[in-house]
Amino acid sequence: MADPAVDDSKFLFLENDFRNSGVAQADWMAKKMVWVPSEREGFEQASIKEEKGDQVLVELSNGHKVTINKDDIQKMNPPKFSKVEDMAALTFLNEASVLHNLRERYFSSLIYTYSGLFCVVVNPYKMLPIYSEKIIEMYKGKKRHEVPPHIYSITDNAYRNMMQDREDQSILCTGESGAGKTENTKKVIQYLAVVASSHKGKKDVNPDSVAAAVAKQQQAGSLAYGELEKQLLQANPILEAFGNAKTIKNDNSSRFGKFIKLNFDVTGYIVGANIDTYLLEKSRCIRQASTERAFHIFYYMVAGAKDKTKEELLLEDFSSYRFLRAGHVEIPGQQDDEMFDETLEAMEIMGFTEDERL
Repeated sequence: MADPAVDDSKFLFLENDFRNSGVAQADWMAKKMVWVPSEREGFEQASIKEEKGDQVLVELSNGHKVTINKDDIQKMNPPKFSKVEDMAALTFLNEASVLHNLRERYFSSLIYTYSGLFCVVVNPYKMLPIYSEKIIEMYKGKKRHEVPPHIYSITDNAYRNMMQDREDQSILCTGESGAGKTENTKKVIQYLAVVASSHKGKKDVNPDSVAAAVAKQQQAGSLAYGELEKQLLQANPILEAFGNAKTIKNDNSSRFGKFIKLNFDVTGYIVGANIDTYLLEKSRCIRQASTERAFHIFYYMVAGAKDKTKEELLLEDFSSYRFLRAGHVEIPGQQDDEMFDETLEAMEIMGFTEDERL
């Protein structure tokens, strides 16, 4: 199995710590640790001191003692379950234990956690180095328990089940705004574009030229894709430009739903794709909150279109449009003029003619 870089491993693999030791286990048993409700934290740790019928006297971590109804207490798992990769393995599966496990893993930069058949993702709001081709190779053909939790593992298992059972497979990305649905959907497509790339199956290609091309791409740090896979990946930037917008919670919030269907041949190579969109939020075209934006493409065009294009499309400055309440609301770390060029490039890869693009 290919090992990730030393610096990357901390974002995937769990390190052993004191809480997994026998000393920690004995300390947990002696203190009779439980979870009690907390207004600030949701739940906090406490140790049982005395039980009187339905009332329980507990001592909080700050030393204060309070009396709590027995029904409000939730059992705490032994320290050996600290940061467990699959929460279905917890001895006590309750709300407090689930939240604690997710929080502990998140603070250790472990954003993926299994919960039975589901993979729970906590958005780190930054890009972690766990999506490289080296990481993809690590998850290829591996069973779920053989590698750390990851969206790649979910995708690989779906792909292998499709090939083995010859049945369609579905991956549903769901959650609140800003949870990471859009990004994880892109990671699913990225993974499949590598492991099921149709250009790898071509027999008439010179092996030496392929090796040279791969070496060149690896030097540049890019992934190897065929033409079809490139188009599949470039569909997302176009959909995001025309269907995503900045909201209060999320700088790249999807204002529509989409169903992506990938088609494979009998040998497992990608041969096509269909994308159905629905429930587009059209009201955003005429009004937004002061810190929000209309669809990205409008800002891309006004900021990035050249003089000739601006003249042809009758584009004016942001301040000239009354429906833009706050004028040019910018997104941190993103240049709208650069995104306009990237969108045009994606359209070119997708086969749009120059007339269709502008």
